[in-house]
Amino acid sequence: MRIAVTGSIATDHLMTFPGSFGEQLIAEQLDRVSLSFLVDDLQVRRGGIAANISFGMGCLGLSPILVGAVGSDFADYRSWLERHGVDCSSVRVSELHHTARFLCTTDEHHNQIASFYTGAMAEAREIELQPIADRVGGLDLVLISPNDPAAMVRHTKECRLRGIPFAADPSQQLARMSGEEIASLIDGAAYLFTNDYEKALVEQKTGWSDEEVLSRVGVRVTTLGPKGARIDREGEPGLHIPPTPELGKVDPTGVGDAFRAGFLSGLVWGMSLERCGQLGNLTATHVLEHVGGQEYQLGRQGFLDRFAASYGTAASAEVEPHLQCLYS
Repeated sequence: MRIAVTGSIATDHLMTFPGSFGEQLIAEQLDRVSLSFLVDDLQVRRGGIAANISFGMGCLGLSPILVGAVGSDFADYRSWLERHGVDCSSVRVSELHHTARFLCTTDEHHNQIASFYTGAMAEAREIELQPIADRVGGLDLVLISPNDPAAMVRHTKECRLRGIPFAADPSQQLARMSGEEIASLIDGAAYLFTNDYEKALVEQKTGWSDEEVLSRVGVRVTTLGPKGARIDREGEPGLHIPPTPELGKVDPTGVGDAFRAGFLSGLVWGMSLERCGQLGNLTATHVLEHVGGQEYQLGRQGFLDRFAASYGTAASAEVEPHLQCLYS
């Protein structure tokens, strides 16, 4: 199964505020907020949603096809991703702009305030999927994750036109999109990924009920933070996937991306939706335990042991033949 992962590729600037954002907000003056947070820490890390997802899949032993736009400063990052199993041959390199930047501040409750500089990502709208499919012998699924909005629309339309199954992951772009734009991205998707807040936002902006959304997508996957994840299909009982216990909470940046990496890897391996969700939860937990979306290592035996501890030895035994982690 060949999966192309489209979306942002960026450098993350991650900062920590040793307090609560909520305590700095005055309810009567939210229409004129002017705040500055003195942060205690700054970490510069490799990031971007598509790159994070592809990295996670590579760490699990797959070779995802990364599709996005970057600047000429991407050389070291490219080497890192390729060393972790990611196919970067379809990444577009801009002659004019630097790779995108993500600036995020996290408070003591893991709430986040972030900004994103597009940079070269704006050129992702120029990328055509058919030459990529021709290069790799066809595409079985295209994940359309947050990216230049015009690129997201173009990739979705091309998937529909060419009959390529696609997974919709609008997440961070929901805030700037209209209900009509959101509907155009998710209607007909084989999979729809959001967190629980984004789930409500999709329904509010499109005017669709939960049942209407389910009638328009194959599988709806909703991450629930510390409560795990939920998987829904039209006409079937919902499936709750309990979380994997974490060894410690360090930084939530990239946790959702890692969930998608684990879930998609399960699809490649032909796993059930329940196993896919479990793989997503465990991969996501590894990110939560580190600063940055690509700073973790997945050791094969350690991963299987944690999987068995969380979901049982039988579940771990199903995963074991497929798992080819880069690290022992």
